[in-house]
Amino acid sequence: MRGSPHVDISRQTDTVDTIAAFAALAQPTRLDAFRFLVKHEPDGLPAGEIARLLNVPHNTMSTHLAQLQRAGLVTTRRQSRSIIYRADLDGLRHVVSFLLKDCCAGHPDVCAPLVADLTPCCSPMDRPASRSHRSEGGGMDGEAADRKN
Repeated sequence: MRGSPHVDISRQTDTVDTIAAFAALAQPTRLDAFRFLVKHEPDGLPAGEIARLLNVPHNTMSTHLAQLQRAGLVTTRRQSRSIIYRADLDGLRHVVSFLLKDCCAGHPDVCAPLVADLTPCCSPMDRPASRSHRSEGGGMDGEAADRKN
């Protein structure tokens, strides 16, 4: 980038977004709430339920959830009279991708253990809809799935 008259705006935006996400997660209650929402994907939870389960006053939890939402880590939807909060997994993916984009100077063997640790416990191939595709020959066989895990 040195010597270039052009500024990479997307990289600056990614940097600002990543800093905002880390700042939001740097507070223990927000980190706990976000991890809790990740565990409750894809359904999400109302703020009151999150507050109750984490033993935090409702108004305090609402403030924390708003901070996570501004950082791009939480989304909301209205369900009747409640607002349901969900972890924004695309926002999390964006942050992790930004951090790993230039990982290991192009040496995938160095990154392999990190990528293996980031493999979710429930990959798309483990979802019930995918299992029906496997039986139709559209996915991995059981042995290949076991090798992958």
